[in-house]
Amino acid sequence: MTAFFAWYIIITLLGWLTFPLAYALFPALKDRGYTVARAAGLLIWGYAFWLLASLGAAQNDVGGILFALAILVGLSIWTGISRKAEIEDFLQSNRSLIITAEVLFFAAFAFLAFVRSANPDLTGTERPMELAFINGILRSPTFPPQDPWLSGYAISYYYFGYVMTAMLARLSGINGSTAHNLMTSLIFALGAIGSYGILYNLLSINTRSDSPNIDVDENQAAKQTPRPHGFALLAPLFLLLISNFGTLLEILHQGGVFWVKDPETGQYSSRFWTWLDMQELSQVPAIPFHWPPLDRYLWWWRSSRVIQDYDMLGGHREVIDEFPFFSFLLGDLHPHVLAIPFGLLAISVALNLFLGGWRGGTNLFGVRLHINTRGFLFAALVLGGLAFLNTWDILVAAALIVSAYVFWRAHEEGWDWYRLEDLFMLAIPLGILSLLLYFPFYLGFSSQAGGVLPNFMYPTRGVHLWVMWGTLLIPIFGYLLYLWRGEKVPSNWKLGFSLGLGFTFLLFLATFVIGWIGSIVEKDFVEYFLSTQGMNAAQYISATSLRRLTYIGSLITLLAVLIPSLSFLFTSQAANDEPVVNSLSSTKFILLIITLGSVLVLAPEFVYLRDQFGYRINTVFKFYYQAWMLWSLAAAFGAAMLLQNLRGTANIVFRVVIGMVIFVGLLYPIFGLITKTNNFKPWFGFTLDDFDRVKRENPDEAAAIEFLLTAPDGVIAEAIGDGYSGYARISMLTGMQTVLGWPGHEAQWRGTSEPQGSRREDIARLYATSRWEEAKSIIEQYNIRYIYIGTLERVSMPVNEEKFQLYLTPVFQQGGVVIYEAP
Repeated sequence: MTAFFAWYIIITLLGWLTFPLAYALFPALKDRGYTVARAAGLLIWGYAFWLLASLGAAQNDVGGILFALAILVGLSIWTGISRKAEIEDFLQSNRSLIITAEVLFFAAFAFLAFVRSANPDLTGTERPMELAFINGILRSPTFPPQDPWLSGYAISYYYFGYVMTAMLARLSGINGSTAHNLMTSLIFALGAIGSYGILYNLLSINTRSDSPNIDVDENQAAKQTPRPHGFALLAPLFLLLISNFGTLLEILHQGGVFWVKDPETGQYSSRFWTWLDMQELSQVPAIPFHWPPLDRYLWWWRSSRVIQDYDMLGGHREVIDEFPFFSFLLGDLHPHVLAIPFGLLAISVALNLFLGGWRGGTNLFGVRLHINTRGFLFAALVLGGLAFLNTWDILVAAALIVSAYVFWRAHEEGWDWYRLEDLFMLAIPLGILSLLLYFPFYLGFSSQAGGVLPNFMYPTRGVHLWVMWGTLLIPIFGYLLYLWRGEKVPSNWKLGFSLGLGFTFLLFLATFVIGWIGSIVEKDFVEYFLSTQGMNAAQYISATSLRRLTYIGSLITLLAVLIPSLSFLFTSQAANDEPVVNSLSSTKFILLIITLGSVLVLAPEFVYLRDQFGYRINTVFKFYYQAWMLWSLAAAFGAAMLLQNLRGTANIVFRVVIGMVIFVGLLYPIFGLITKTNNFKPWFGFTLDDFDRVKRENPDEAAAIEFLLTAPDGVIAEAIGDGYSGYARISMLTGMQTVLGWPGHEAQWRGTSEPQGSRREDIARLYATSRWEEAKSIIEQYNIRYIYIGTLERVSMPVNEEKFQLYLTPVFQQGGVVIYEAP
């Protein structure tokens, strides 16, 4: 409880201290950046601290953290002092906004902290890795922080979010386990207030083109007062709570719907569930059939694995299609989660730029940008921060920010070839500066990404696309239909069809071009791959093309979103039929968001990024997650607009439909929370500290870890095993470097296993050998200071402890755990 309030106070003070700066940075937004002030402050504070520690100008301690905070406060005071009267007037006239935002932030933070306290477990999935990074950063005197799972190396991963977590942990005096759960809760709260602010700002834009009429009483519409405070709450609802249709299917499956019993054999079968083909849902449920609560083991996991891929021989390939509430239910603090509030910050930057908020000029080597220097620098800081947080996100954020700038310029001067110049004149220097600002990070960063590959044989089935995206697509389609029927938003269907089909054709063409180039550059690999599918090239192309036609429903759905969005985004003048932007309205910005989200979902149908997985699993995961952020905002905006403007029968029908969508979308968080928290009756009480579990399950090991947390730093030897297991637990909980943690993860982070060398075999020899000379050479080779022997070491490999007893000093011993220190 104390840690929760400490974090709440720190982050709230940070937001207030940053607001004068945010006020100056977001002049075009109705809320003047109030709802993203916390995220902006955390980004700038974290950047200043990381940069100072990386350059050796500050230590990784409380003094360095406070020094970085002083820089932020000084910058905010310097920016806001000339606007003191304006800011005071804003605070006085926007009390309802401020109160709503503050209540929302506290409620969201408290809600997820309560959820995490009922299920604080950090074992399994990627959570041990995340905790290892947090503790490794806390243990590192300077930056780049040491990699706790590869001694002698710094972290080679996008670790900015863990720096922020460690900052708050050190300042509040809590351990890494508690900080992990609190940071997960904080990200949820920042996502809630950030998304609320975006929708509030969009709904506050008053343009007639936002309100086409369908059965609207003109007098009532004229008298209607906008209510952005209430309707803006739809944004955090759709972003953070609404989930896919997976839980509805789980309920129907468990209840025996569509299952038929053969009277002769007594066996159950179902054409529907076989056709649906979603792994466990294709199997007969537990007999007798029954309704909720849901009790199939790990039922909640299936909703994050909706998309089903098969190779041409029928071999199943798992695809990850997570969405935000799944991540928060799991308690995941991976980069794609940490980036949520800063992705929303980038969307706010784009909206401010779209509305002309940074009007001015910046000269770069003779090139003039039509935005002021302050805005240009902040945009670069945000983009670079996203790359440092979750490298995949920079492409989407950059595309949105640059597109917003181009549309604003088109509004100012119309569409001509100079807009292409505007695009490159902003994109190139902005991209370069965003990389230069974070240059120390890239010096030690290596990636497994190795280019783009064609996706021939893994198209998404239409039914799976709708199970995944239906809760967002329904309000989005409703809003597009509203725009079409309203007849007050001009459209250019000819251009929309041309751009939509043209983009799809280019993606389709890219698969063949990349495949053709690959068949030349990597001929042996392509031949080997085709042999694994039992086909030659012609047969493979024919079979995969037929499969794509069979699964055409997904492509039709995505084009049905993309084409109308482009048609309404680009309107045409009657005189010359050239596309123009007739007003910088909230509708235009939402259409831009819908278009970008459609591109993200459509792209993995044709191409994917090459990595160690060898197929599109990671591309779908990363692209879908970012698309959820965009489409959830669009769905919330569409729902808000229709709820405000529809009348008569259309109003009744929509309210029924959107009510059903929200109800079904909330089934996952409701039943998921019941399952994961044991109906909020945790077996061992409420706590945010997973280390309490370690103390309870293995008190001897917990005592050893507490000893190491206060011991001088050094490399520790412990048992080495595969990932997603209990191995590397000592380095994870202490932040000390071990010789090797999870080998598979290290290979992913560095793109190669070469730095690992023979470490795994050497550590096995260190424990097993009876020869001190051999053990001594390994200790010296890896500069090992502590040798840990616990239950896992004894059961996973032969341990010859006699040599350690003869030549080393035990510095800790309790029960079955002993720690030897090398000279």
